[in-house]
Amino acid sequence: MGTPITIRLSVELERADNPPLYDDLIKFPKGPRRVNRLRTLAYAGLVLQQSGQTTSTMEAPCLSKPNSEPNTPNQDTVAALASMELFGPSRNE
Repeated sequence: MGTPITIRLSVELERADNPPLYDDLIKFPKGPRRVNRLRTLAYAGLVLQQSGQTTSTMEAPCLSKPNSEPNTPNQDTVAALASMELFGPSRNE
């Protein structure tokens, strides 16, 4: 395989699109810090999604309930819900 290709993204986000994500990102000044925060959130969501803990936003409500079944892995509810907010189904435009 050759040299890795750099991916460049230009993102516009209005608060109405995703209030929790907007509120988190607006805390950081424009530039590298905000970009790094978005990169961190995206990576955390990807790891959570690939771990098989959740597959859709429909599963998010059940993550907030205590897990009483034995031999079931514990899930970080906050991270799972944040991930589902970030990586939910795409909007129909």
